[in-house]
Amino acid sequence: MRMVAVAVLRMAVMIVVVAVMIVVVAVAVPADTVLVVVGCEAGTGSGEAGAVTGSRDRERSRLQAKQQQPLSCQEEAPQELQALDYVQTRKRRTAEQEIKKREDGKIAKKHQYEIKVCEVYALHRETFYLAQDFFDRFMLTQKNINKSMLQLIGITSLFIASKLEEIYAPKIQEFAYVTDGACSEDDIVRMELIMLKALKWELCPVTIVSWLNLYLQVDALKDVPKVLLPQYSQEKFIQIAQLLDLCILDVNSLDFQYRTLAAAALCHYTSIEIVKKASGLDWDSISECVQWMVPFVNVAKKVPAKLKNFKKVAAEDRHNIQTHTNYLDMLEEVNSGVVSTAPGQLSPVSTGGIITPPKSTEKK
Repeated sequence: MRMVAVAVLRMAVMIVVVAVMIVVVAVAVPADTVLVVVGCEAGTGSGEAGAVTGSRDRERSRLQAKQQQPLSCQEEAPQELQALDYVQTRKRRTAEQEIKKREDGKIAKKHQYEIKVCEVYALHRETFYLAQDFFDRFMLTQKNINKSMLQLIGITSLFIASKLEEIYAPKIQEFAYVTDGACSEDDIVRMELIMLKALKWELCPVTIVSWLNLYLQVDALKDVPKVLLPQYSQEKFIQIAQLLDLCILDVNSLDFQYRTLAAAALCHYTSIEIVKKASGLDWDSISECVQWMVPFVNVAKKVPAKLKNFKKVAAEDRHNIQTHTNYLDMLEEVNSGVVSTAPGQLSPVSTGGIITPPKSTEKK
């Protein structure tokens, strides 16, 4: 009896295996092929010929589709390559101008506030410029933004950028804290999702400060094996970076590509020959930007940029930390066209503590 039971069990297992194989074959074979086989078996001679002809036509259509697919990819390839530089080529001035008319300097104040937060938490310049890029691109996708939302959009941009760039990024509670209760943690998380969808998760632009770092490195590079280590002067870097910090507060900076802004700033502190060597851009490519930047240079050179020491920041990385000075007063001086001869105010020394948010009654 035991042997009979074993034999029956084996037979049942074989039946199940055969059934599974039949199902797998049925799924793997295309539906049109199965139909052709059935038609050939059930039909007459003319029916068989028609079924075979139909099968050949369908097969020919599939082959043509496969042959055409690489061609479409080749056509789209240049567009994909161009998309890598979309941040530098897209015109975003219209959206920013509309907001500027309504807010009267609100965006410049927002950028100034982000710079303060970056210095207090010792965030890198790349973090700030990423946040600035996210903010500008997101605003391009929106219409009729309420001014009360600008602070939330700004702090969320900085939150996203810090997670991308910083090794030890501030926690979301700290970003909510510096808004003095204006933005909760839940508000930041919700806005983060909205912004990521609007930006289509394109979060790796080549920022202005990245172009500046590249140009200075190419100009100063003498030893190829040390290409990954900064070979340029930290003092020169922060001087030019301070000029760029001031320039991006002006909405007209959006008329120029990021690489052009970096090249024009470099030209003001070096020469056109060095710019050509480092960037490959000639005078015709940057002349308009160089001329536009002149009043900013006149004001920026009055405020000496000095390296600051930060806790837990190596000496060779100090120049990469975003620092703050009174950029709003400098921007007002640029806009008024008055260049004072009084000595500029130096950037305040960082206390290394937690930033004290403004009182709710002081907000505008």
